[in-house]
Amino acid sequence: MNKIIIVGGGSAGWMTAATLIREFPDRDITLIESPNIQITGVGESTTQLIQRWIDWLGIELKDFMPHTDATFKLSVRFQDFYKKGEYYHYPFGDTDTTDHVAGLNDWWFRKILKPNIPNSEYADCICPSMALVNQNKFNPNQRFGFHFDAVKFGLWLRDNYCIPRGVKHIKEEVSSIQQDDDGIVSLNKKYSADLYIDCTGFKSLLLNETLKEPFISYEDMLPNNNAWVARVPYTNKEKELKNYTDCTAIENGWVWRTPTWSRMGSGYVYSDKFVDDDTALKEFKNHLGRDDLEFRKIKMRVGIHKRLWVKNVVAIGLSAGFIEPLESNGLYSVHEFLNYLIRNMQREKVSQFDKDNFTYACRQEFENFAEFVALHYSLSHRDDTEYWKANFNKTWSNDVIERKPSLTVGINSAIKYRAFDFTHSPNNDIHYIAAGNNWAPTDKLSLLQRSNLDDIDSFLKIASMLMVSKKQKWINEAEKFPSLYQYLKENYYNA
Repeated sequence: MNKIIIVGGGSAGWMTAATLIREFPDRDITLIESPNIQITGVGESTTQLIQRWIDWLGIELKDFMPHTDATFKLSVRFQDFYKKGEYYHYPFGDTDTTDHVAGLNDWWFRKILKPNIPNSEYADCICPSMALVNQNKFNPNQRFGFHFDAVKFGLWLRDNYCIPRGVKHIKEEVSSIQQDDDGIVSLNKKYSADLYIDCTGFKSLLLNETLKEPFISYEDMLPNNNAWVARVPYTNKEKELKNYTDCTAIENGWVWRTPTWSRMGSGYVYSDKFVDDDTALKEFKNHLGRDDLEFRKIKMRVGIHKRLWVKNVVAIGLSAGFIEPLESNGLYSVHEFLNYLIRNMQREKVSQFDKDNFTYACRQEFENFAEFVALHYSLSHRDDTEYWKANFNKTWSNDVIERKPSLTVGINSAIKYRAFDFTHSPNNDIHYIAAGNNWAPTDKLSLLQRSNLDDIDSFLKIASMLMVSKKQKWINEAEKFPSLYQYLKENYYNA
């Protein structure tokens, strides 16, 4: 594996090149991309886990943020997913159950006492960073993700990280691919390598079109397969530049809004089983309240290939698989799959067992994330359109649980913890989604049956009082920090 060719640029291609040149600086790494592909960035959202990848590369925030329109993200807000008029947050950062009498269940005890408190309060009482989110403040010591222009991010990696470290860059259309029984032999009859990495997007030029690796569709579980996207200018940046990704469920899917520094990116994710493209565009325009923008349609392929390392070809990014963009999984799968790739390239040679290990790890990661996304739909109580009615009546047990057991964040895990442990696990983030959808892990009857407490009401009141007191402390601490807009302007965008 001394000579490696990456086919395809974009964020996946240049993230792959950056990872490989960082881990294997002495290897011959070349990236070939078409000179004819022009992509306009809309605005992409990441998870907080991209931080460790950026830190591992040794990249400073001040070096890339001003060049990629980057802003900080502390949470994801879900509006109208459970019911119209209700919202909840999935914040980043650790939960804090210090002084709680029963861990995460303390809030549910509070809910038993006061059934009318909004579900959105759960995150406020469990996660300290929500005090920052609610005030639109920023603390640099807080865990965070990013909103940025993914196209600009790829270009920055190309010019400031990859090429200076020795990655060769060729702009040329791959018009012919030569292969034999061992895989690909050359590209355009002149570029040869030991390993070829497919970063050609949904097209999947090497793995799918050339090696014909089967694709496993997740359409039964996640039917959304199209998106209309647009760039939305600010009318009041200081007010509209939020420290979270905003996701709003509408008639036949949901709309995202990601605030980068210069403008907002927005997109309507929907299923063509329930709405045609023209009607979807009208719904999107109506939601935005404007039709004077440039709108672009994206066809999505939701699922993953059966194998991700076939012969001498590896797929990374959209060419490997894709889950609809709820919960910002696009770049997440890129840096996580790359972690598994370099782990399986550490020895002198790569055996079939190593290749299969890579596929197993990526498929497991992908499966868990797909089920985590599906959980947002399976817990919804909306049935006001045919789209939401079909989701409400969906037989999830056949489509999801029997697919295979999930290890960490899937629907299987959520059901197990709730049904047998009477709590949602603090080791994953299911509990935020469950609370937002009022999916209680415990109730007063269960408490009476499973405890020796003589005075349940007093116990619940103590738990509630301690939680509310701590929540107020977080609010007071957050007040001393600058707004997100102020922090970005002073530290990265001196304008």
